[in-house]
Amino acid sequence: MLTSRTFLKRTRAGAVRKIVREHYLRDDISCGVAACPLCGGDQEAEEEEQRGAGRPFLEAQPGGAASSLCPEPHYLLPDTNLLLHQIDILEDPVIRNVIILQTVLQEVRGRSAPVYKRIKDVITNKEKHFYSFTNEHHKDTYIEQEQGENPNDRNDRAIRIAVKWYNEHLRKLQTEEKIQVILLTNDRKNKERAVEEGITAYTCEEYIKSLIANPELVDRLASLNDEGNEIETGRIIFAEHLPLSKLQQGIKSNLYLQGTFRANRDNYLEATVWVHGDGEQREVIIQGLRNLNRAVHEDIVAVELLPKDAWGAPSSVVLLDDANPNEDDVEQEEEKENSLKSSASNRMLRPTGRVVGIIKRNWRPFCGMLSKSQIKEARRHLFTPADRRIPRIRIETRQASTLEGQRIIVAIDGWPRNSRYPNGHFVKNLGAAGDKETETEVLLLEHDVPHQPFSQAVLSFLPQMPWSITEKDIKCREDLRHLCVCSVDPPGCTDIDDALHCRELENGNLEVGVHIADVSHFIRPGNALDQESAKRGTTVYLCEKRIDMVPELLSSNLCSLRSNVDRLAFSCIWEMTPNAEILKTRFTKSIINSKASLTYAEAQMKIDSTNMNDDITTSLRGLNRLAKILKKHRIDNGALTLSSPEVRFHMDSETHDPIDLQTKELKETNSMVEEFMLLANISVAQKIYEEFSEHALLRKHPAPPPSNYDILVKAAKSKGLEIKTDSAKALADSLDCAELPSFPYLNTLLRILATRCMMQAVYFCSGMDNDFHHYGLASPIYTHFTSPIRRYADIIVHRLLAVAIGADCTYPDLTDKHKLAELCNNLNYRHKMAQYAQRASVAFHTQLFFKSKGVVNEEAYILFVRKNAIVVLIPKYGLEGTVFFEEKDKPKPALLYSDEIPSLTVEGTTFYTFDKVKVNIMLDASNVQHQKIRMALVEPKISGGNVPGQATEVSSKNEPHKKKKKLSK
Repeated sequence: MLTSRTFLKRTRAGAVRKIVREHYLRDDISCGVAACPLCGGDQEAEEEEQRGAGRPFLEAQPGGAASSLCPEPHYLLPDTNLLLHQIDILEDPVIRNVIILQTVLQEVRGRSAPVYKRIKDVITNKEKHFYSFTNEHHKDTYIEQEQGENPNDRNDRAIRIAVKWYNEHLRKLQTEEKIQVILLTNDRKNKERAVEEGITAYTCEEYIKSLIANPELVDRLASLNDEGNEIETGRIIFAEHLPLSKLQQGIKSNLYLQGTFRANRDNYLEATVWVHGDGEQREVIIQGLRNLNRAVHEDIVAVELLPKDAWGAPSSVVLLDDANPNEDDVEQEEEKENSLKSSASNRMLRPTGRVVGIIKRNWRPFCGMLSKSQIKEARRHLFTPADRRIPRIRIETRQASTLEGQRIIVAIDGWPRNSRYPNGHFVKNLGAAGDKETETEVLLLEHDVPHQPFSQAVLSFLPQMPWSITEKDIKCREDLRHLCVCSVDPPGCTDIDDALHCRELENGNLEVGVHIADVSHFIRPGNALDQESAKRGTTVYLCEKRIDMVPELLSSNLCSLRSNVDRLAFSCIWEMTPNAEILKTRFTKSIINSKASLTYAEAQMKIDSTNMNDDITTSLRGLNRLAKILKKHRIDNGALTLSSPEVRFHMDSETHDPIDLQTKELKETNSMVEEFMLLANISVAQKIYEEFSEHALLRKHPAPPPSNYDILVKAAKSKGLEIKTDSAKALADSLDCAELPSFPYLNTLLRILATRCMMQAVYFCSGMDNDFHHYGLASPIYTHFTSPIRRYADIIVHRLLAVAIGADCTYPDLTDKHKLAELCNNLNYRHKMAQYAQRASVAFHTQLFFKSKGVVNEEAYILFVRKNAIVVLIPKYGLEGTVFFEEKDKPKPALLYSDEIPSLTVEGTTFYTFDKVKVNIMLDASNVQHQKIRMALVEPKISGGNVPGQATEVSSKNEPHKKKKKLSK
């Protein structure tokens, strides 16, 4: 049946156009009840369902939780608002046999992409028996919008019509037990109308509380009361958020600024808003509880600038939210706010503002723990998130005693004006705090790392095993199996994505090849495997495990360039003079057979050995000699050599606990591999940009704003050294000269500090940007080509390069710069989160290490000086920590902070950046949620008696073993 839908659309010019669309109605759409005799048209689908394929169906005899309100068998049908706000309830295994209408799905899709994805995932889970009913195309359930009826009322009516149709349809089944459909709605008007029309309708809370066998489900109900569920004080703490229409007008007229709200990890009363627009990013400081006005980390907010005489400077105070969980003392917060305000020179003042409205919330489920409650058997509790940038959340739960000491997930529902904290609800229990599996799960969830096992849909696109290279592959590739190719990687590496060769040519020049796993041969554009890889963006390396971007069959087998097996590769081959001048560059799809899989140490041993002169060793020596020349050229051009302390753990083979910890030692061979990977990436970047000037996926590293270097320049000045920052070359040269014979580690410390001044390198689409420069590498153009097993960006670059050399064909998304820009945004986000997850994993394993060590004393160097603390680095462990000089409930020492050359004087003893100190290290487990490495000063001793942060020497029996083993990642 054909009908038409009419709606009005406003054009850009402001005119209103009438749009008429064809709309097909059918009479063969199934109700979704398994084996329904009235819907024979879906017999084939039901047979597929029985074979384990096809879409899920509602159970013929709906089981599930028993309801005291509706004891007879029933199906549930939620409306749009219920689905948007109570998705946690619907995802619970107890809730089954739910009808999701097309009307509801379409509304959800337009209003919340994350909820839409979650409900689509639930619909595909066959154990849940959720059925998507296309009511908008069913001849008996489709309705037209009536005159004077708004779209929302029309959709509510369509939902009620669908419920009535279902109930009439089910009556005709003549089953032994009467089955009915229950409408779930939290919309009072919709519920009243449904009851008037003879429909059984309940609010979500009414229905969930009627499930007497599942009282724990009540905890998962979203709290939708705007006024909060705390004790009414009649006091308004926060200003009202302005409506979106006013915010948009204000932003347009420059009255307000729009930006991303970023809470301060070390000070809960301070945040910055990164203002969007005009290609440059500006920063506005927000200080004080009321000015923060209920914004949560990563929300998009509108801010109003304060008058210039009210501008402030970024605070150097470390301030954690340690208020009593049962108090809502705003006066106490005001006292703390005053501690942020200090006399600052005009040079240090920054634009300061207040949040006037929220443009887009970025709430997600948060991991954390219940704060210890002083009131036993209380129902209202404060939840403390693991991420210090997220405020504590009030929830109601009857399981507090069970959840004590457990890591749980909580979602925010709203933040009333009269509440110090937002309201939320319990979602899930993850397990005991401190348990390795639980903490790893928390770490992955908090950093939004996709880590579920690969779905069957994804795995179905993997090659069938046994797999081998075919004649067809050989015909369209260059056969390089005769070359002496080898790989050099960290010990234990199974995802080997690069290999190298070097040989002398008859003309006296050298041929050098970088051979990269041809992952794009196995991952074709647009299929489920490609989509999943694009979503994950990168492989995430934790201390004990690896979260692969692609399934293991590819990452550790078919794409891994292991020795003595034929593998498909993408090769970049140069002809060079003995002085590393490039004469020719070519790219080719190839077949290689690696002659050796070496570790950095093994490769170094071959290069250094006087007795070894085999082909592999000769190749490595040639590569190493050329790499040194290439590196010198790079550094002469202004490339930076920075430093960051990285650690390796040696794990106990049975308990998998860390038993040793040391900083990574870099060898010449590390640098050798790095030089040729950099060269390959630059060569490929030039080629793809030449071919696709608008659609090349490139990587840039922006130059830091001059103010970023203040801390580095001041720190060097405190040691009588000058650091110039006019250009990357000036910085590189002055870092090379910044040495003191009496302090050999100083140069490393300066390079570590210089790393902290840098901007983040990012992927971008060449057609959407005009600044391509890579500051750190001093290269005018750069991309990522050399790690396609673990980076999705490299797969796209492989596809672009393959099209450029005529080895593969293009596809629409590859030459759509807007799609490419979207992809780059996701890749930048995934890479940043992977980096943070990696650091969190190192921090957790460092805690485990010191838990078994007890208290130890170590030498450290001051990296940063704060107003009430010093941040130190312990080179032996690559470990950073804070020594506080103020502690709660202890007398405050006399502290004097100077910003000009950062220094802190504590009871007459002055500390400068890079001073050598001695600290004792121990694990502070007093806060189960935020266990941390606690550091206290041993030397120099501070006069003035018992100063917080001062520790006494511990006996040498607690010192770590001096003997170190070689450790693997």
